[in-house]
Amino acid sequence: MRTLSGVQSSGKLHIGNYYGAIRQFVQLQDESEAYYFIANLHALTTVRDPKLALELTREAAVAYLALGVDPKKAVLFRQSDVREVLELYWILGTVVPHSNLERAHSYKEKVAKGISPDFGLFAYPVLMAADILLYSADAVPVGKDQIQHVEFARDWAVKFNTEYVPGYDPADPDGKERGHTPGILKLPSARIQESTQTVPGVDGKKMSKSYGNTIELFGDEKEIKKRIMSIKTDSTPVDAPKPVPEGKPADPSVASDVPLYDLLKLLLPESEFKDVDASWRAGGKGYGDYKKKLLEAYHATFGPARQRHAELVSDPAELERILKDGADRARAEATRLMDKIRRAVGIP
Repeated sequence: MRTLSGVQSSGKLHIGNYYGAIRQFVQLQDESEAYYFIANLHALTTVRDPKLALELTREAAVAYLALGVDPKKAVLFRQSDVREVLELYWILGTVVPHSNLERAHSYKEKVAKGISPDFGLFAYPVLMAADILLYSADAVPVGKDQIQHVEFARDWAVKFNTEYVPGYDPADPDGKERGHTPGILKLPSARIQESTQTVPGVDGKKMSKSYGNTIELFGDEKEIKKRIMSIKTDSTPVDAPKPVPEGKPADPSVASDVPLYDLLKLLLPESEFKDVDASWRAGGKGYGDYKKKLLEAYHATFGPARQRHAELVSDPAELERILKDGADRARAEATRLMDKIRRAVGIP
C-alpha cells in the first residue's frame, strides 16, 4: 500500500499538525510505502513574501524530520521540486466541473472569512488532487475537513479515465473483469484517524494558524508557556468539580467547550490522565495547576524533538540533501505516470 500526504508551509507548525497528521505519518512509514511532501505551492495562496516562503518551507521539512519522519523509510520532498504536478494540475483541470469547485468547503469557508476569491484559492482542490493522483496513492491520511478533497480526486480520476482510457469501466476501475481496461489514474481512499482529527486551540476553536490560537511545536519557550497559561477556561471555583466535555459542542466553529481538559487528555499518557481526570472531577485544584501540568506534558512529549530540531537547523546542507534525494525518488514515480497521461491525451 502506498500512502501520501502533506502539510502546507503557510506558518509555523503546531501541536494540531502533529496529532492531526505528522504522528500518523510516522506510524505509517513503517506500515506502507510513504510519500510526504511540503505543500509550498499551496502556501502561495496566503504567503506572498518570498523570504518567508523559503523559511517556512525549510521549517516544515525540519519539523517532519525532528518529529520522526525517516527519509530512509519515507520519501520526503518539496511539492515544487516535482514540476510534473503542475502539468497534471492543468490536464486534470480540463475535466473538472466548475460546479465542483464552487461547492468546495474550503473555498466557501475562506470566502466567508473575507479572503479574496482569486484563482489560486478557487482551483486549490485541483492542485491537491494532482498531488494525490501523481504518485498513485492508495491511502491519503487526512482530517475530517479534508475528506471532500479526496472525494474530488476520486471523482476527477474517474472522469479522466472515462474520457481517455478506452475500455475503462468506472464500476471496475482496476480492470479486474475481462474486457475492461484499468484506469491510468488510481482511485485513492481517505484514511481518517478519528480520535485526533480535531485538536482544540487555546480558545476552544480548531487549532489553526488562521485563527491565531496555536501552540507551536518549536516556538520560543516563554511564548509556549504564555500560550498554555492563556487557554480559555470558565469561572469554576478552585474547590468545585470542573466541567467535563459532553459530546460535540453546540457551536460548529468550536472544537471543544473545555479545551484545557481535552489537551490534557491528548498529551498525557493514559495512566497519568486518569489521575488528572479524577482530580478534575473531584475539585480542589485550580485551572492554573492543570495548565502547569499541561506545560510539563508538552515538554515531556516534544522535548526530544525540539532538541533534534535545533540540530537540523544548524545543518542546512544536510536538510537540502535529504529533500533533493526525496524529490529525485518522487520524480521517478511522477515521470512514469505523466508519460502515460501525455500519450493518453495526445501530447508528444
